[in-house]
Amino acid sequence: MFRRTLRLVSTSTRRLAEYKRKENPSYNELAARIDPIVRTGESIDVKRARLVYQSRKRGILESDLLLSRFAKKHLHKFSYEELDEYDKLLDEPDWDIYYWATKNYDVTPLPDKWKNLKILSLLQADAENPDKEIMRMPDLH
Repeated sequence: MFRRTLRLVSTSTRRLAEYKRKENPSYNELAARIDPIVRTGESIDVKRARLVYQSRKRGILESDLLLSRFAKKHLHKFSYEELDEYDKLLDEPDWDIYYWATKNYDVTPLPDKWKNLKILSLLQADAENPDKEIMRMPDLH
């Protein structure tokens, strides 16, 4: 028992000593982003259905609420080019989208490529919630 405990302590100490070695890259040095899947030949109905699903299943409740409500309200009116623009927006990290939608640029600055775009302006208008509605996830149907 004593030897097992000693072995565990020495293993933990060695791992801790190796933690900051040069061959162990930090999080910032690693590629933290996966390139989006390139979809070709997707019909507008399939693209719209996929974007509705991706808007709803983000992984962060705040983004889920904003984007799923936005998708329900606007996606049925968007042209194929507008759907492409929205698709590219969804490729961004969830918290970035949330902070851009709520105009909290101190936390995450808005990149130049998203400035003055219709899709983000519509999303920001929805996020302001001028009618002061209680936000709930829309029905899937």
